[in-house]
Amino acid sequence: MAHSIDTMEQLNRHITIVPNFPKPGIDFKDITPLLGSAPAFALAVVGMITPWRDAGITHVIAIESRGFIFGAPIALGLGASFVPVRKPGKLPRTVFREAYALEYGTDAVEMHADAIPPDARVLIVDDVLATGGTALAVSRLVQSAGAAVAGYGFLIELMELGARRHFGDARIEATLRY
Repeated sequence: MAHSIDTMEQLNRHITIVPNFPKPGIDFKDITPLLGSAPAFALAVVGMITPWRDAGITHVIAIESRGFIFGAPIALGLGASFVPVRKPGKLPRTVFREAYALEYGTDAVEMHADAIPPDARVLIVDDVLATGGTALAVSRLVQSAGAAVAGYGFLIELMELGARRHFGDARIEATLRY
């Protein structure tokens, strides 16, 4: 979806670039000023909902932790169920677990095994698309449940990392691109 230049400029004014965080050479995109402005936060959520209004989304899966901030209001806006995907050991019932590679080592995500039915049309939401590893792990969780991923929604996409190449022809919507 093409967002208006005005919308992108309004949102960009609320993203603070923090040089050399969390390590030298990284320009961290801090979204906390955006979250601290009710109008900017609302604009961001509407911007993330709009491309999916007619996509038949039944479930919004959000990735811990910043994905929860956007996933819950997006689910409400789409009239869909909200499903949290958490780090290991945080969910109390039977889970599907998916490991994924990090730059150094591995991590994993978990989702309740009964969180989505096989006929669900799932939107996976997070704040930032960087390398794509976490979102792709979540898509494998969705497949474990027998459901379909309709697409991915992000507030920010870090274009220089080239994550889209890992998603094939999947639909990816990002409100802001750096």
